[in-house]
Amino acid sequence: MIQITTKSVEETKEFGAELAKVVNPGDLILLCGDLGAGKTSFTQGFGLALGATCPITSPTFTLANCYEGDLVINHLDVYRLTHIEETRDLGLHELIDDQSVTLIEWGDVIAGALPCGYLEIRFNLGETSEERNVHLQIVGSEWEDRIESIEAIKEKMC
Repeated sequence: MIQITTKSVEETKEFGAELAKVVNPGDLILLCGDLGAGKTSFTQGFGLALGATCPITSPTFTLANCYEGDLVINHLDVYRLTHIEETRDLGLHELIDDQSVTLIEWGDVIAGALPCGYLEIRFNLGETSEERNVHLQIVGSEWEDRIESIEAIKEKMC
């Protein structure tokens, strides 16, 4: 597990932008953590780094947003799902393809229904109102070849 601390919303966005530099088409990223912990801020920095020009907002009520950039960015929020079977209604398996990257807020809730490996990013509140303790964990083999790149991001963020 890799741990990073961000000291502000801007640093959380910067972390998202740095991670966007190492994603591959077809990647899946689960964003976990309490309400207000930084999942959407991370996604905003991530999306901007990939060339998204539309405002990136939480898809809590729409369940899914799609942003055009260097890659298509699928941004889902499964907080309101009550049964894991509801992931079929989202078309999750169809979204994960070699033309896009998919970020799922509250993704740990549906981890058992995911079609492939992923990077889990867990945001926890820190000592100050803006500080976040971020824990990254690779599940499956899809991200193993980028561990060194993620470690380099950690060093850059320190």
